[in-house]
Amino acid sequence: MHSLLDSFFSAAGRIVLGKPAQIKLAMCCLLARGHLLIEDVPGVGKTTLAHSLAHLLGLQYQRVQFTSDLLPADILGSTVFDAAKQTFTFHPGAVFSQVLLADEINRATPKSQSALLEAMEEKQVTVERCTYPLPTPFFVIATQNPLSQIGTFPLPESQLDRFLMCIGLGFPDQSAERALLKGEDRRSLLRHTPPCMGPEQLTGLQEAAAAIHVSDALLDYLQALISYTRHSGEYEYGLSPRAGLALLAAARAWAFLEKRDMVLPEDLQTLLPAVAGHRLRRSKGYGGSAADRVAPLLENVAIP
Repeated sequence: MHSLLDSFFSAAGRIVLGKPAQIKLAMCCLLARGHLLIEDVPGVGKTTLAHSLAHLLGLQYQRVQFTSDLLPADILGSTVFDAAKQTFTFHPGAVFSQVLLADEINRATPKSQSALLEAMEEKQVTVERCTYPLPTPFFVIATQNPLSQIGTFPLPESQLDRFLMCIGLGFPDQSAERALLKGEDRRSLLRHTPPCMGPEQLTGLQEAAAAIHVSDALLDYLQALISYTRHSGEYEYGLSPRAGLALLAAARAWAFLEKRDMVLPEDLQTLLPAVAGHRLRRSKGYGGSAADRVAPLLENVAIP
């Protein structure tokens, strides 16, 4: 199994240069069966990373460019009257794919953003009172620009909570940027790179990650972290039970990527910024980076 992962990381590293930590976090998110939000300024490779994940994992995907005039029907699909058959026929939208690449998701209005809520949580959509299941596996990989930029609509907390992880890419270092400037176009390179696995192999990796052992002491530490966010007064509202499950699933996947058979407290600490950072808001109005937002947790919650 780990040979498949080694091939994936090698191929992804040739396309998204100088970002091994972010690639590993993204793969961890998908192994934990979660949705991924990539937030950063335009032009640093957010969409390229999303395309690379879908292509290299051998998943069928569709990309939707989110804009202010996007309608929910553009994502979910619509029911159209067929004059020849004298009946209504449902035409599936882009969400009916194993990976939906929601590009610049926060440039769409809240009405269009909310079209993904049911799909992300329940793996199904309801149109005209009819419910349709989505393919398996199903992931939303979304990109968004910083909220300070023109033409953005902040994602509501209910939708942010449905993303297991939120990561940033940042600017490349000098050596990676030089290789990028001198090398082949990334999208052209991706087109000529074969997938490293398929849906069946990915499902097998997910099942192996979900089987990683978690001790009672580790659960004590996880609950202590969650409790601190709810009762310390540091945050406007604490982490939800969904967030706790997300952190546990991500920790199992991270331990699996590290080739261990059990989760360590350090796994939770490593993943806190990516899993909890976008879910927390400091009560005193202090924002900062995701690492800044989770810093009180790491400083004040002792490992049992």
